[in-house]
Amino acid sequence: MSSQPHPSQPYPFRAYPPPHTRAPAHPHSHRLPRHPDAPSGELRLLRTAYRWQRRVATLTALGYFTLFLLLSAFAPGLMNRSATGGLSTGLLIGLCQLPVTCLALVLYEYSARRRVDPLVHRIRRQCRKGGGYAR
Repeated sequence: MSSQPHPSQPYPFRAYPPPHTRAPAHPHSHRLPRHPDAPSGELRLLRTAYRWQRRVATLTALGYFTLFLLLSAFAPGLMNRSATGGLSTGLLIGLCQLPVTCLALVLYEYSARRRVDPLVHRIRRQCRKGGGYAR
């Protein structure tokens, strides 16, 4: 059988396999792949460092924003009080959201340089020595 379609027939769309022949998606495809050359303890530490990094940055920014919303909803008397120079407490807290977001970014960078990057470099070195999967 020829792989070329007959000119009178429509193109049979051979670029993609039919749905019934596709390999099923791996149920744990979101996890880092397991490689024999990479030490599993190092990858576990890397996952933990990434998880910690994401949580700290997210909780810093979202926690402050949630606190602002809760105070706005449940403590309007506190938010309407005059703080300094004619600014209300609510406006002052709202204006502090930008610096808090910047603080979350700084924490993210700091944790990346302190915890995540050294682990990544160590795993890459070990994998390159063993001819592993590092790109």
